Amino acid sequence: MAAVAVVPLALSATGTARAAQRHRTLFIAGDSTAAQKYADAAPETGWGMALPFFLRKKLPVSNHAVNGRSSKSFVDEGRLDVVLQAIRPGDLLLVQFAHNDEKVADPARYTEPWTTYQDYLRLYIDGARARGARPVLATAVERRKFDVGGNAVPTHGDYPAAMRALAQEERVALLDVQALSLALWQRIGVEGTKTYFNWTATEQDNTHFSPPGAIAVSRLVARELLRTRVLGPQDVRRLDEEIPESWIIWPPAVA
Repeated sequence: MAAVAVVPLALSATGTARAAQRHRTLFIAGDSTAAQKYADAAPETGWGMALPFFLRKKLPVSNHAVNGRSSKSFVDEGRLDVVLQAIRPGDLLLVQFAHNDEKVADPARYTEPWTTYQDYLRLYIDGARARGARPVLATAVERRKFDVGGNAVPTHGDYPAAMRALAQEERVALLDVQALSLALWQRIGVEGTKTYFNWTATEQDNTHFSPPGAIAVSRLVARELLRTRVLGPQDVRRLDEEIPESWIIWPPAVA
């Protein structure tokens, strides 16, 4: 009769308990459209601030997005290294860049869509995979721009197409936030979209979001995470519920 290996009950229980306590974390690497905003910037709101409203508490968000960064400058400043030092097997790394990659006149941030942009994105993909985490690419959310006929106009050139191609090549899940946000702005219209962006008495900002805009974009992100099966139904919540603007909190400015 073959011998049967016996696992001590106490050891087995301990291992199970540890596995149960180990939750995944969703890390965000991105720019100002996703970043945490502070009291001195209110009512400007990054969509990463609202994403936790649509995720279960067992899936916390670690938002490393920073104003003004491109896929290149985020790496060059060591910010990707910080993320990769914190990331653990089973975690998710959600990457959204393009707004600042497009700045041709700024060599510290500019990347070319079909070459250096893809090269830098591969650093995120390879870094996450090397640590047992799952990379997820998200095309850049669209700005508010309409033509004279009231049609929402894309503003990111070849960057979304370059990211889509890279995602297919690397077999990485793609959240097509660019296409979805463009369609959303079209539905809401020229006037309606003003309330989704950071339009105030002193500013007409067609790039950054107000609380309603951040909530709307984060809802798109959460739905895409579910659609692409990066997350399961047990990981998301409130996808069709109204989210109060009062849930958005701007902490005191960092010294």
